[in-house]
Amino acid sequence: MERVKFSPVGKSLFLISWLLGTIILLAFWISESWFFVWLGFYYVVIAVVINMIIFCSELLTFLTDVSDKKSHGNSALLILLNIPIAAFYFFIFINI
Repeated sequence: MERVKFSPVGKSLFLISWLLGTIILLAFWISESWFFVWLGFYYVVIAVVINMIIFCSELLTFLTDVSDKKSHGNSALLILLNIPIAAFYFFIFINI
């Protein structure tokens, strides 16, 4: 069975976004400080912009480049995975 390939940019962006969001949520959960609520809010706003830019870049590369299509398409889907993760974290935040 072949391993799923991702572009380095898409994979790194997903991991960084997921890790930072998780750290902010855990820091809020431990301290219950409103500082982390505001930090998380600004983080989400900035992350949405950056994720959308990279997503559009990966999608455009996937649609136009015929040599390494699969990795860019997989990375675009991986970046989209941040949406349900963020929704799940928001659900956790509301129920704390």
